[in-house]
Amino acid sequence: MAASGFLMIASFMLVLLLLSKPLGNFIAQLIEGQPVGLLQRFDRGVFRTAGSSETEMNWWQYALAIMVFNILGIVVLMVMLLAQGWLPMNPQNFGGLSWDLAFNTAVSFVSNTNWQAYSGESTLSYFSQMIGLTVQNFLSAATGIAVAFALIRAFARPSAHTIGNAWADLWRITIYLLLPISLLMALYFVSQGVIQNFEAYQHVTTLEGAQQLLPMGPVASQEAIKMLGTNGGGFFGANSAHPFENPTAMTNMVQMLSIFLIPCALCFAFGRVVGDNRQGHALVWAMSVIFVVSVVVIMYAELQGNPHFTQLGANSNINMEGKESRFGILASSFFAAVTTAASCGAVNAMHDSFTALGGLVPMWLMQIGEVVFGGVGSGLYGMLLFVLLTVFIAGLMIGRTPEYLGKKIDVYDMKMTALAILVTPTLVLLGTALALVTDAGRAGISNPGAHGFSEVLYAVSSAANNNGSAFGGLSVNTPFYNVLLSVCMFFGRFGVILPVLAIAGSLVAKKRQKAGNGTLPTSGPLFIGLLVGTVLLVGALTFVPALALGPVAEHLQVWSGH
Repeated sequence: MAASGFLMIASFMLVLLLLSKPLGNFIAQLIEGQPVGLLQRFDRGVFRTAGSSETEMNWWQYALAIMVFNILGIVVLMVMLLAQGWLPMNPQNFGGLSWDLAFNTAVSFVSNTNWQAYSGESTLSYFSQMIGLTVQNFLSAATGIAVAFALIRAFARPSAHTIGNAWADLWRITIYLLLPISLLMALYFVSQGVIQNFEAYQHVTTLEGAQQLLPMGPVASQEAIKMLGTNGGGFFGANSAHPFENPTAMTNMVQMLSIFLIPCALCFAFGRVVGDNRQGHALVWAMSVIFVVSVVVIMYAELQGNPHFTQLGANSNINMEGKESRFGILASSFFAAVTTAASCGAVNAMHDSFTALGGLVPMWLMQIGEVVFGGVGSGLYGMLLFVLLTVFIAGLMIGRTPEYLGKKIDVYDMKMTALAILVTPTLVLLGTALALVTDAGRAGISNPGAHGFSEVLYAVSSAANNNGSAFGGLSVNTPFYNVLLSVCMFFGRFGVILPVLAIAGSLVAKKRQKAGNGTLPTSGPLFIGLLVGTVLLVGALTFVPALALGPVAEHLQVWSGH
């Protein structure tokens, strides 16, 4: 098992780095606004037809465009879900959603969370899945990447007042980056057995002679962008544990790679655009260290299994509750780490069935802000916030004005950094407390004690950090949870984006200064260690008390014999 786990981790990381480096070079061209050849002429024709210019925006204009674009997306998607019964491509004859579920789903998919308080095959029509959810999978992913583009330009430009054009960024990211890769992935998934059709649900006779209704639908097209855009919303309720979404070990590996592909490539693109590839490599190293350790801990915890079973002579390798036999313990543990390190809520196992420590690590990966590769765009700008915090702390220790890439970090930048970092912990802790002190919140808990607390904490952590995965076992399709989690998803997304763009506006106006003798190197092992330590420290100080009441307490109860 140890050898298999090592080979799985090593092969995954090797393939990821080999694919991410060239893609990062292409993304760097998009950041610099340099589509070449026919693409450049195509761009001009599109903008001319749309009556739009490529005039660059300052940070607040960029932020306004992003906010208007996404709020309109919420409104349009919510109306579509409410009116689903009147729309075409609905062979199941599903009616419209309730107002609270429609609101929750609209906010969820626009904020790149893809939290699903419903089962897709019994709730949504093909039209809603394709025109509603899949479209927002592209647009929400493009939004996160566009914000990362703006912040990268702020570090790279010597002194300016603009950070790019939001409409041009959203267009190029969607058309030149997300769409082509998604098309290739969808074709590959179809070749492996993922379904893609518009047929009505099929009545079949099982081998035992029973009747079963098999759901159909355009699954592969949604599956591709759900992974690539770190969205995570499944076509079916079982998500990537469903054989129609994730049929083979190869599709399982490709799905995991696609989740990390763009977040890793953005790190390489960052290094190239700022003129120092080592800066991008340092971010990749910091993310990789935390990720590999997390994977090892989850695998170890799941292989240990339940001590009560092992005392009775059961082999720990049978710890398969909630896991697909097609993937086993190692691949299920690996997928759990990938999907929670990134802001992708896709799952191929039931996290609620993991051991206490096996469930703690995915929860904690979300709670630190999903900066370990993270979501497309959001992972990079989230980690850069920690970079600024690390530089500031190091500057205090050596008595120098903190600076990063030649840009001095002043009081305003640190205020915005602190605000962005503290938004999600505030939402998580207050949201969890509200759910536990109200009758409506406690009514959804079916498992009393430490595990029930963990389920609530996981759900709010997932929503506020725009992940979308769930422990399960918590009844969340109620007006209380639909509204609470919608608020967490919205402010967890845009409460971070706005301070990040404000930081970009501040940094882009500053002149880049050459490194001096007292400048802290930000690409060596020392800085990587400081960065990892800062991420761990902030996560520990913020969430250790809450984790102690949930998964830690449950672990101690189980292993103490209770």
